[in-house]
Amino acid sequence: MLGPLEVRAGDGAPVEVAGTRLRTLLILLALTDGVAGTQRLIDGVWGANPPAGAANALQALVSRLRRTLPEATVESHPAGYRLVVGPEVVDVTRFERLVADGRRALAGDPATASVLLRDALALWRGPALLDVAGSDLAASVVPRLDELRLAAVEDRVEADLRLGRGGELVTELTALVAEFPLRERLVGALMRALCAAGRPAEALTVFERARQVLADELGTDPSPELAALHVSVLRGADTPRTNLRAELTSFVGRDDDLVRVRGLVEEYRLTTLIGPGGSGKTRLSVEAARTLLAAMPDGVWFVELARVGDAAGVPQAVLAALGVREHVHGGRLGAEPTATDPVDLLVAALGNRRVLLVLDNCEHVVGAVAEFADRLLGACPALRILATSREPLGITGEALWPVEPLALPPAGTDGTGYAAVRLLVDRARAARPGFAVDDPATVVRICRALDGMPLAIELAAARLRTMTPAQLATRLDDRFPLLTGGSRVVLPRHQTLRAVVDWSWELLSEPERVLWRRLSVFAGGATQDAAEHVCAGGPVAAVDVLDLLSALVDKSLLTVSDGDGPRYRMLETIKAYGLERLAEAGERERVRQAHAAYFVDLAEAAEPRLRRHDQLVWLARLAADHDNLTAAIRHAVAAGDPASAVRLVAVAGWYWWLSGHKAEGAVLAGEALALQGEVDDEPRAAACAMAALLVLDGLRDEKAAARWFHTAHELASRTVHAHPLLRLLGPIEQILASYQDGTTEISVGVTEPLADDPDPWVRGTARLMHGHLLLNVGREHAAAEADFEAALAEYRQLGERWGTSFALTSLADLVAWRGDLATAVEHHAQALAALSELLSSDEVVHIRVKLAALRRRAGDLPGALTALAEASAEADHLGLPTATSAVAHLRGDFARRDGDLAAARTYLVDACTMAENLSVASQFHATVLDSLGYVEVAEGDVAAAHAHYVTALGWAIESMDAPVVAQILVGIANLALHQGDATQAAVLLGAEVAIRGTADLSREDTAEVTAATRAALTPEEFTLATARGATATLARLHDLTTPTLTP
Repeated sequence: MLGPLEVRAGDGAPVEVAGTRLRTLLILLALTDGVAGTQRLIDGVWGANPPAGAANALQALVSRLRRTLPEATVESHPAGYRLVVGPEVVDVTRFERLVADGRRALAGDPATASVLLRDALALWRGPALLDVAGSDLAASVVPRLDELRLAAVEDRVEADLRLGRGGELVTELTALVAEFPLRERLVGALMRALCAAGRPAEALTVFERARQVLADELGTDPSPELAALHVSVLRGADTPRTNLRAELTSFVGRDDDLVRVRGLVEEYRLTTLIGPGGSGKTRLSVEAARTLLAAMPDGVWFVELARVGDAAGVPQAVLAALGVREHVHGGRLGAEPTATDPVDLLVAALGNRRVLLVLDNCEHVVGAVAEFADRLLGACPALRILATSREPLGITGEALWPVEPLALPPAGTDGTGYAAVRLLVDRARAARPGFAVDDPATVVRICRALDGMPLAIELAAARLRTMTPAQLATRLDDRFPLLTGGSRVVLPRHQTLRAVVDWSWELLSEPERVLWRRLSVFAGGATQDAAEHVCAGGPVAAVDVLDLLSALVDKSLLTVSDGDGPRYRMLETIKAYGLERLAEAGERERVRQAHAAYFVDLAEAAEPRLRRHDQLVWLARLAADHDNLTAAIRHAVAAGDPASAVRLVAVAGWYWWLSGHKAEGAVLAGEALALQGEVDDEPRAAACAMAALLVLDGLRDEKAAARWFHTAHELASRTVHAHPLLRLLGPIEQILASYQDGTTEISVGVTEPLADDPDPWVRGTARLMHGHLLLNVGREHAAAEADFEAALAEYRQLGERWGTSFALTSLADLVAWRGDLATAVEHHAQALAALSELLSSDEVVHIRVKLAALRRRAGDLPGALTALAEASAEADHLGLPTATSAVAHLRGDFARRDGDLAAARTYLVDACTMAENLSVASQFHATVLDSLGYVEVAEGDVAAAHAHYVTALGWAIESMDAPVVAQILVGIANLALHQGDATQAAVLLGAEVAIRGTADLSREDTAEVTAATRAALTPEEFTLATARGATATLARLHDLTTPTLTP
């Protein structure tokens, strides 16, 4: 509301609030803490001209708002309405809170105050409440907000002045004083800023001008505070001593670092900022030093060491920066020293003075700087040193602060609030005035490709003078020739990206360089074991790898993350440079082959354990190397190495399945299996079988899956079936054949030969398959339940969570049909707990959806809504359309049950559209159309319901899934009932039970349609009609439904 009204959903997508009255209502609710009274809302929306029946009109408007804001709740109360949202999502509330926090911090922590107040002011996008400008509401709220905004600006300026940024504030304050000449606090701030910039005469002029304005406009004199400041300027009060220069560009994105570094310098006498070249160490050190000007009465001095060539040059550079020989007689740094040793000169000059030295770019003389700092700090007790280096100085008492890349947004998001994006936009606008972010996702892609490294981002921004972001993004694979042309006044090694990395390369030993270039083949970082196996050889002995890794970490070329053990990672720019060096050394193919071989061995060791009790351990191990597995397959495909590529698919496929990377795995499997060349039958058969599973569930391509299963079965027939999945291929092949020719009854017994398989996972999976075959043909539910119980016991004995969850959800469906909803809910909850332990799975969403539906059916509406919210959040997190469509379907059903047919139609049409655009299972198509059919029947749109039920029945019969067919028959019975044919409805209800093999007591629709049909017929008529339907078969369904589905 601090600007044009803007509403965003949880994923950042804009939500349109159409109509002035609807926007006014939302603003009133958002500005009210608690319940907004009905009369206040009516007055605010309609003013002096409320409509007849204003309360009803308001209720209708609230209903529109609820439909507009699907992620917020508008609660009804006896006295009015309340918008249920967190306070942090309302910009006015957040602004007020940040201003209050910033004002409190100003008393003792100006750095934090500056951050908080800047964040508060950044929330303003234009005049407050612009959408209701001129209204009584705006008149009562806007003046207070405008005053609070101006006071926040004054507080933020005060914080920046205390941080030593006065020189940077002159332009801003000059404009503010021109706009608000009577605000003495701004006048005083401008005077202080001018003094800090070395322009006291102009400060005096500002005072005189203000004095004249106050006299002319208000007939008064300046306040005592402003008068005292005037006297202070006249007396020439001392300003902090420093050689820090004013910066020409804004400082972006390091506010938290600034606070922490200042704290370290205050606590420790030696603080070193470490990080790779181009990470922003120098700028952070300067800004941190600037905040300490007031705390260092004897000065803050910046010393550039980049041009120092040897150890002797370090103290000489410090002497030059301090100007000791020039100023010693003036008493600024002590008495004239008589010693000739430069360090002794510095010790004598500094003495007990409270001085901060900033030693910049220490890495190439790190040993000399360490010795110098140790000696100087030992002799000068009030001295503090802030150093920047690519590696620590390594002396006792040193505090380290790693300077990380700027914060990056997730891929594909807007990301405009993230520091890396803000820096790119800021520098791009400096290079090309008028630059606008028209494609936020591409800007985010640039920042992510550059690792959030400030120097690389600034060089990229300079390119935007002549390129679009899209053009720049497509060229970043070859970044080094592209990112040149930095400022002519900076060090040569900061003028191009390659020069920055070259500097680091030149400072390394030969073994360190070799390890760097070989490590660049790793896509997801490397463990010590992986580095030893892949990178050892020549000048790099395996026993030396750990020490070399540590050396590269110390030099900020690798980062270390902790998990089960240290993992060493490279930034993308460091990796790209290493790959160039690897190619120059002629080692690329050999090292990539070693990389692929290592991960084949790792995945082969892990694969059988993914179906045992230590499943989670190995799943996490492979997840940590997910990118390496992908890179190994892609390298093998690119190199035309089918043996490595196919073996990797065979052993990584189950990992992809369990971790939710089904679509990605399907694509990689297809690429690997397309390679021509000799591969043993067993790994190729296993790879084809995994491709079938991944294509079926990841790409929803049933025909392609059937082809892969068939190929796998043919290959497996020539092997000993060591892989457990291969032993299931015979039954799968027979099942697929029976589905194709419509003889599913025959396939029921095909898994029986596996009942005595030595592998419990195969036994459990065979029982699970057998149980579902029974359900699909609608018979022997007790036998199916026994199968599921047996499968559950096998999986639980193994500790296999995917199988456990599958068996539990299968049991839940059966007991739910019997009406035992409490047990069904418990089974689903246990399945959810088992599946949630796996890394990621869209199946979690589907279980939550089932839980929500069952809890609602059981009368637990709060629990149902909680499960729905969790399903929605999980679907958003996964970003999978299949999961999102399942949630939309459930929301539509809930809205339908609540009587909100308009909302139900919206959700269900969305789900239908997603289903049409995706290769989702035919069962999903059928059930969504079934739900939509109920809505259309309720709305009286019989023609649309006819059309949808014809399609739904076709999808259901095609799936040959008896429970889904039965569900559609209930929907058609509902249509028949509303057409006045209760007898036909009863026939269809009888067919529903016959097809499923049992009644379904779990669905509200079934209960309501059955009750309504019974009410329309005598008991005898109902019994006779359902008996007619009880003879139904899949083959007869079209004849049975024709009376209802004929328009």
